[in-house]
Amino acid sequence: MIIKIQKFFLDILFPKFCFNCGKEGSYLCEDCFSMLEISEIHQKYSTKSLTDLYFALPYQNILAKKLIRRFKYEPFIKELAETLVLLIITHFQLLDNKPNLANFILIPIPLNEKRRRWRGFNQAEEIGKELSKFLPARLASQGEAGGKLPLVSDCLLRVKNNYPQVELSEKERKENVKDIFFCQNKKEIFGKKILLVDDVYTTGATMEEAARILKESGAKEVRGIVVARAQPGEDKLENV
Repeated sequence: MIIKIQKFFLDILFPKFCFNCGKEGSYLCEDCFSMLEISEIHQKYSTKSLTDLYFALPYQNILAKKLIRRFKYEPFIKELAETLVLLIITHFQLLDNKPNLANFILIPIPLNEKRRRWRGFNQAEEIGKELSKFLPARLASQGEAGGKLPLVSDCLLRVKNNYPQVELSEKERKENVKDIFFCQNKKEIFGKKILLVDDVYTTGATMEEAARILKESGAKEVRGIVVARAQPGEDKLENV
């Protein structure tokens, strides 16, 4: 009740406006939301570590870029996580073969500590929090009605502060993320199915490295879930 009251007054003091048309009420109004081409497929993987990738839409969409940029770069809008997760939820609703995710746990890609301090939050973790609230309920026919997917944020650690990936080639990205992750509390993931959460998937270097560490630490299966799928070069700031 207190949270709802706080939200009510925050909406009055700091009203939300649609990023596309400027309409007051939300960061993405219903009309502009309906203009987005949400993906109706998910990508199968043949690698040993990552078996599937779920993404809501292509990053080349101008509005998608705008939303993700305001989420990740100054001035930050942390609350955009809820809007971005709505895109992911819609993606799952459009899938012909809806996955049974009832026994999965959510693990966010950990952020470079320097960037976390600068931003004040880990964008993958914020997306994971919203997915934990809403994803199972929206797929109740495939899982446990009303249940939540557990979010485990303290298992996968980033032990090296690598360079930002956006300016690197595909080969450089793979080298840049090598051995940057470490899994603690291995008992927590042993034999578990994992949804690895991030905001954008480009070459897959970061997510596949994280998936490798989780598999080697005993995870039964690792799938990826992101807001957008980008092509190499699309995730550079000048293209956002």
